[in-house]
Amino acid sequence: MQLAALGAVVSYFWRDVRDVVFGSVAAVRRADYGDPSFRFAVAIVIATIPIGIAGLALSSLLNACDSPLRALLVIGISSVVMAVLLAAAELSCRHTRIVEGMRLKDALIVGLAQVGALIPGVSRSGSTLTAALFLNFKREEAARFSFLLGLPAIALAGLKELWVLYHAHIPSEAWSVLLFGLIVASGSAFIAIWGLMRFLERFSAWPFVVYRAALGIFLIVAVYTGLLK
Repeated sequence: MQLAALGAVVSYFWRDVRDVVFGSVAAVRRADYGDPSFRFAVAIVIATIPIGIAGLALSSLLNACDSPLRALLVIGISSVVMAVLLAAAELSCRHTRIVEGMRLKDALIVGLAQVGALIPGVSRSGSTLTAALFLNFKREEAARFSFLLGLPAIALAGLKELWVLYHAHIPSEAWSVLLFGLIVASGSAFIAIWGLMRFLERFSAWPFVVYRAALGIFLIVAVYTGLLK
């Protein structure tokens, strides 16, 4: 559920969220548009625009049950391509920059990379993380921006989920179960984010390269041999 992901990201990155929201509001009041918090907020907005436009333009194709983009072969190829790109980022990039030094051009590049997540097999976090690594950001900083960049889309998706559930007129008991599930899922997601950030602070992204390559190759072979359809 998107609301669980939203709760986990906001709670883990609460200091960043607080600084961006309140810091950018204060900067606007002072007309200080060079303030780091304001620039970071603008970077998130700019990076969100491409996927918003692409999602609306391709909604009919993406939401169709028989969409060719949902084919297992597409997912397999996408996984292999992303593994190759992530490997290239690990081999060629310096991993020295931090998010506070992000330029608006960097945000736009990461935002364009996020459009790739509309294709099954290209995860949103994977595409944005890889793009940020190519821009020489540290691994943990790239993951940090990736999670924060996802907040607008996750929040909108979560609100849509609530809207659909509200209009489904589910019984009050179901809301209690839903709330409990939301708390458990948020806790699990928080632990996953914590583990990923600790891992990227100490190690490279090569395990993810191997995982995506193995998954992609398996799907491609399975489709061509008829094991999966």
